[in-house]
Amino acid sequence: MTPEVFVDILRDALFLVILLVCAIIVPSLLVGLMVAIFQAATSINEQTLSFLPRLIVTLLALIIGGHWLVQKLMDYTIRLVSSIPSVVS
Repeated sequence: MTPEVFVDILRDALFLVILLVCAIIVPSLLVGLMVAIFQAATSINEQTLSFLPRLIVTLLALIIGGHWLVQKLMDYTIRLVSSIPSVVS
């Protein structure tokens, strides 16, 4: 295994992790921002008010995008396992 192959595998894995995490975190981030703007506009300083909407959006993102997330992970794993003979030799 050459260092270039190792770097390519690591780069692909890190890109996949960033993609999967962003698919879950970005919707929650946007809802948290909207709730924060609402709290600032209405002067409501309740800390727990932003928790429930973010939790619901995160769960909805996992429910709606779960199939896509698992499919991406399985595609990467299958590609990685199928490349073992070329990497080892």
